[in-house]
Amino acid sequence: MTDLLQTLRNKALALLARREYSRAELRQKLLRAAGEDGAELVEQVLDDFKDRNWLSDERFAEQWASQRSARYGQNRLRQELRMKGVTGEVLENALAEHAQDETAAARRLWQKKFGAPPADARERARQLRFLLGRGFSSDVAYRVIGGSGDWDEDAIPD
Repeated sequence: MTDLLQTLRNKALALLARREYSRAELRQKLLRAAGEDGAELVEQVLDDFKDRNWLSDERFAEQWASQRSARYGQNRLRQELRMKGVTGEVLENALAEHAQDETAAARRLWQKKFGAPPADARERARQLRFLLGRGFSSDVAYRVIGGSGDWDEDAIPD
C-alpha cells in the first residue's frame, strides 16, 4: 500500500505543479489512478496536502475567477466553479471581488466583438445572446448595449 500512496502523492504533486486544482477535481483525478481500493489513500493524500497548504479551494476559486472574469460573467463563473466542486462561502467570496467589474468586463468584450450599438431588433437580440451566453446577467447586457430595458420582449432571447 505504501507504493500506491507514494504514487498518488507524486501524481498529485505533478498535477499541482502545472496549475491549481479544487479538492474535488484532484480527488477525481487521483481516484482514477488509485482504483477501487485506493479511495482511503486518496483522502489521506488530499488531507496532507491541505494541511501543508499545497491544496486550497479558496486559492483555486480566486485564481479561476480572476483569470476568467474578463471574458465571462458571474453566472458562468458560478456554474463553472460549482462544476469544479467549489460551493458555499468559498465560491461566493471568490466571485464577490469580481462582481463590481462585471459591467466593465462585459463592455470591453462587447466593444471588441461588436463595437457599435445595434441597428435593429435582430442585431440587438444577437448582441444580447452573445453577452448572455458568456454568463453576464440580462441587466448588465442591457446596460452595455445601451438599452433602458424598454425593448421589445420578443427580441430578448430565452
